[in-house]
Amino acid sequence: MYLVTTPWWLRSLYLSLTWRVKEPGKTVYLTFDDGPHETATPYVLDQLQQFNAKATFFCIGKNVAAYPAIYDRILKEGHSTGNHTYHHVNGWKVSDEEYIKDVAEAAALIKSNLFRPPYGKIKRSQQKKLRAAHPGIKIIMWDILSADFDTTLSGEACLGYVLYHTKPGSIIVFHDSAKAWERMQYALPKVLAHFSKQGFVFKAL
Repeated sequence: MYLVTTPWWLRSLYLSLTWRVKEPGKTVYLTFDDGPHETATPYVLDQLQQFNAKATFFCIGKNVAAYPAIYDRILKEGHSTGNHTYHHVNGWKVSDEEYIKDVAEAAALIKSNLFRPPYGKIKRSQQKKLRAAHPGIKIIMWDILSADFDTTLSGEACLGYVLYHTKPGSIIVFHDSAKAWERMQYALPKVLAHFSKQGFVFKAL
C-alpha cells in the first residue's frame, strides 16, 4: 500500500521534513533512490545529460562501496547525492540506535547533508537523534512517487502518474535499481522530454 502523491494532511503532520520546494518558476526536482546500480545509474546519467538536467541521487552506502566509479560520475556531472542508509534500513523495524549507526556508516562514504529514509519510514525519535548526530541534516521526502518499484505496473502507468501530478516545486521519486529498471527506463526519458518542452528546468536539491 502506498500513495502516489502525499496529501496535505500528511505533510502537515511532519512539517520539519521537506516534501516539495517552494520557489517561483517552472522547476522540478528529480530524485533517484537505491543506487548506484551498474546498469540503471549510467542510463539515468546519460538521459539527464541529454536534457541538461540535474538531479539528486539518494544512495545506499553498500552500493556506493560496490560502485565507487559510478558514484564519482554522479558528482562529477554536477548532481547532488544524499544518504539513504548503508543497508536500506526500514526505520519502523529497527531500534533507534541501529538506525543511527546505519546512517553513520553510509555517511562515511556519502558526504551530504541530505537524507531520505528508505520506504519513507522513520520514527520521530529517529528524526530527533539523527538531527542531534548530524547537525544541519535535511530529511527529504517527496510529493510524487513514480511507483516504478511496483512490478504489477507498466511503464506507461508510472509515466502517467508523474505527468498528471507534477507541479512547479515537485520532488519526484524514481529508482535507479534492478527492480525498477524496466519501468524507469521507459518513463524517465519521456518525463524529461515532456517537461523540457513545457519550459521546466530540472534542478538538484
